[in-house]
Amino acid sequence: MKKVSYLIFVLALLLLAVLPAGAGIKNPDTFVLANYGTLRTLDPAACYDASGSQRIWNIYETLIFFDGASTDKFVPLLAERVPTLENGGVGADGRTYAFDIRKGVKFHEGGDLSPQDVAYSIKRAMIVDPDGGPMWMLLEALTGHGSTRDANGKLIPGIFEAIDKAVQVEGNQVIFRLPRPFPPLMGILAYSAASVLDREWAIARGCWDGNIENAARFNNPAPGYEPLQKIANGTGAYRLKLWQPSKQFVFERFEGYRGAKPPIKTAIVKYVKEWSTRKLMLQNADADRVTVDTPYVPEVESMPGLKLYKVPQLSVTCALFSRRVDPTGNPNIGSGKLDGKGIPPEFFADANVRKAFLHAFDRRTYREDVFNNLVILPTSPNIEGLPYHKQVPVYEFDLDKSKYHLQKAWNGDVWGKGFSMVIAHNTGNEMREAAAWMLAENIMSLNPKFRIEVRNVEWKDYLVQYRNYRYPIFITGWAADYADPHNFLYTFMHSRGVYGRYLFYQNKEVDRLCEAGIAIVDPAEREKIYARLQYLWYEESIGIPLYQQISVRAYRNYVHGYVPNPMLTDAWEDLKSLRKE
Repeated sequence: MKKVSYLIFVLALLLLAVLPAGAGIKNPDTFVLANYGTLRTLDPAACYDASGSQRIWNIYETLIFFDGASTDKFVPLLAERVPTLENGGVGADGRTYAFDIRKGVKFHEGGDLSPQDVAYSIKRAMIVDPDGGPMWMLLEALTGHGSTRDANGKLIPGIFEAIDKAVQVEGNQVIFRLPRPFPPLMGILAYSAASVLDREWAIARGCWDGNIENAARFNNPAPGYEPLQKIANGTGAYRLKLWQPSKQFVFERFEGYRGAKPPIKTAIVKYVKEWSTRKLMLQNADADRVTVDTPYVPEVESMPGLKLYKVPQLSVTCALFSRRVDPTGNPNIGSGKLDGKGIPPEFFADANVRKAFLHAFDRRTYREDVFNNLVILPTSPNIEGLPYHKQVPVYEFDLDKSKYHLQKAWNGDVWGKGFSMVIAHNTGNEMREAAAWMLAENIMSLNPKFRIEVRNVEWKDYLVQYRNYRYPIFITGWAADYADPHNFLYTFMHSRGVYGRYLFYQNKEVDRLCEAGIAIVDPAEREKIYARLQYLWYEESIGIPLYQQISVRAYRNYVHGYVPNPMLTDAWEDLKSLRKE
């Protein structure tokens, strides 16, 4: 028996020695990610959320991308090189950028990449410029305007001609001509909104026809009606194989990719909103990585067979007060009146209401109970890791002060009549859900006439709802498009900012400072501007800065290739870099 046992042991060792790499790993050429982020669109010009960017960055490519873990250094993708002052790609006045376009690149549908494709893609994206979309960045850099439309929604005269002149093809180069120096341009060109399309393919599917005279026809499509919402044709290492909304998204390796053949053949992003299911998938290796919200970090830290990365994010999540919502058939404000059965559309226009909710948020308990102290609590949207960050005052947790402000609000009618409203959060995000419940329960504890319902909404629908002014409070996050305070403070505070506009917040001093901050080059002057804006965030009681997340990414320990970068959120995965062995 001993000889037989020894022989079996030796044979087992020999077998292990000759087994190929990946033996014993489930589906070694398939990567499975389980998360709860739903997808609204695949159109790079319209997508402005982390889930969508993850899909787009793997299917399409930009001219350049971040160099490993760096937030301000780049490597070329569809460009032959990264333009600099030293190599002559950037003009001495900082207003001209020249990109040499890579040759021999194929699109998934068979087309060849040309400089005309690049110029068309950037122009088309700015022309489309949907409400709440990402195009303000490119427009601001290349035209000096943050939108193609004015505050009343009317097209700015000459805006399309300005777009046309800003991006030109000269031989094998695409030239960007800026109205003024704009240092964050390179970071903007790395964002998914600057992805490159096949011009002929896009036009054939109903996109802008390439004639600047017809541009207005393609401006600001209604959500869900952009031509590229459900289809894609990029030059990336992966192509779209299958998209089943709120179920799964399947990538397949693009065999015509110009670079090294990625080890992963198929990648699947599964929609799994329940943590218990995601946890089981990770334990059983049915998923190679899952989204782990911070409250569950202790569970994965004790789980064998995992590899964990803890990455501070250049991102912030806030609860934002909308000072005017659309009352038309709006279930989130009940009766639409201050009669105990609802709230008026301008409920949060009263600073006392805002300050009451701010004093009702218990930051210490939130940090300890929800995040197990694995979090950075911000004091404004200009978070740690960004230039000119300041620790400004916050409204301390004090229910007596919250009560005081509610007794004063709306000339005492809030306290006397009571109110009813909804706080919504996106489905599956338990950190945001916890914040919503904390606010609701603390406010309701002050007066039995106060009723707040906490409601979860699918992310793709949540985006549409807050952009249609349906939520009196909406909870959302912002990840850096580029590592500069302008990208955060303009977004949250300017009356035309991506979130500021949906707050119905208008302050002339704030708008002036936001615009001056990016136009001034002197660091000392910029510091003064951004310090003032951070204090105004507190003084104006704009919203509650909830958390700057330290993302914990949990992989099975046979997955290799992930490179942490604070610019790239938990949703991000560079599929071509991954391998399982």
